[in-house]
Amino acid sequence: MAKKPKKDPFDIQEFLSSAGTSRSIAKFKKGQVIFSQDDPCDDVLYIQSGNAKLSIVNTQGKEAVLAIVGPGDFLGEGCIIGNPVRMATATAMAPLNAMSIEKKEMMRVLHDEQEFAGKFISYMLERNLKTEADLVDQLFNSSEKRLARALLILARYGKAGEPETIVAKISQETLAELVGTTRSRVNFFMNKFRKLGFIHYNGGGMQIHRSLLNVVLHD
Repeated sequence: MAKKPKKDPFDIQEFLSSAGTSRSIAKFKKGQVIFSQDDPCDDVLYIQSGNAKLSIVNTQGKEAVLAIVGPGDFLGEGCIIGNPVRMATATAMAPLNAMSIEKKEMMRVLHDEQEFAGKFISYMLERNLKTEADLVDQLFNSSEKRLARALLILARYGKAGEPETIVAKISQETLAELVGTTRSRVNFFMNKFRKLGFIHYNGGGMQIHRSLLNVVLHD
């Protein structure tokens, strides 16, 4: 009896970096909308490079920034749990490359490839913990600490490998929406952080130093 041909091992990095069956590379310019709130939810995006902000607008037209995401993050994963439309708007904050994976292909790989499913579940659990930490941050921490924490997250502090300390320049209005304070307060704290050497501006971006962690840890 003939043996079944051995299945090639699944390469997660290859899957998330190269176009193939039901997946393609999507490129966005700075300021370009990746998808809008209430758009049909039919694919998942994996960010390869660049940053994006997630925001929602209420019925009165007021916008709130929910998160800023970057390389290694997924966007639009709500479609795999049955959301028919996008719950938020995603906008590129710098030139952004992403792998667009059709919903049916994402569902297939999650079902068939245990290693990929494990990676995705770990990512979603980590994101859920971050959401809970964001809520605690909003409830109990000062706006200065919230801003410092947001900047450290942008710099991917604590992620595996070397932290990405250079991030795309982000407007103070966006930072104010993200941490729930006013632009004038953000301006005050950013100037303070710069004078203390915690951050400095580098051309079109911003360098965030580990020393900024002192603001978060200080009581």
